[in-house]
Amino acid sequence: MMKTALEGAVAIHFYRPSPELAPYVSTYYLTEVNLDQDGSVEDWLHPEWANLRFTAQPCLSSALGNAPLQALPETIFTGPTSQSAHFVIEGRARVWGVGLLPAGLARFVAAPASDLADRIVPVAPGGPLAPFVRIGAKVLTGKRDPAGEAARIDGFMLAVLAETRPSEEEARVRQAHAALINDDTTSVADLAAQLGMSSRSLERLSLRAFGFSPKLLLRRQRFLRSLAQFMLDPSLKWIATLDCQYVDQAHFVRDFRRFMGMSPSRYGALEHPVLRAAAQARAASAGAAVQALHRP
Repeated sequence: MMKTALEGAVAIHFYRPSPELAPYVSTYYLTEVNLDQDGSVEDWLHPEWANLRFTAQPCLSSALGNAPLQALPETIFTGPTSQSAHFVIEGRARVWGVGLLPAGLARFVAAPASDLADRIVPVAPGGPLAPFVRIGAKVLTGKRDPAGEAARIDGFMLAVLAETRPSEEEARVRQAHAALINDDTTSVADLAAQLGMSSRSLERLSLRAFGFSPKLLLRRQRFLRSLAQFMLDPSLKWIATLDCQYVDQAHFVRDFRRFMGMSPSRYGALEHPVLRAAAQARAASAGAAVQALHRP
């Protein structure tokens, strides 16, 4: 395989949370970019659950969907997404992330998931994201220390856990999450039956806890199962990656355009210096190539 100009410039490290945090946090992850000051890496992130990201100095520009790129502050929160996130990381940069599972969003963030869905929000005092305001100051010391930083993130999140209470719906949210990521769950009616809920009650729970309707979430899971296969093995043709729930390739292409804002062929032709490295590292560390396939 021909080497690209960016090969070796990006490193991704994943760390698992303490057992007490496992129902709420998927992983902690560090993206390191090692380029000249005027260099940058660009990529397109697939839909995910919520994520907190922070760095010591501004180096990240991003936008959801087809919106123009915007420079972001040091600490940001991205709600659950149903669109691709286009991003650029500049120079020599280190960006930490905390992946929040749906139960974690419900426990740590004082807002329904639907209020934060498909949004990138600066973390500021006094709002629903207030518990995360000081995470950068508590974790980053100016010295490169990935394992130590991961341990401090874990300590920070354990303190937030101790200061918060589980939501009244936490057990139901975790049950719904497990059913949602089950490959055998094929329809909203099937999901409602597994949970013993009416379709209307399921719709309300889905918006509050997951940010989107159950129909869209099932469609997103089907799409991400296919995309994950390609990210782990880019030599595959798209037809070889299709989830068994797809009727044909045209069905998959419609979903691809809906979630990524481009065709599969265009996406496949682009370099993915961050996402390919992340898929391999995440699969090895956490057992799933993308966050939304992570089993709670």
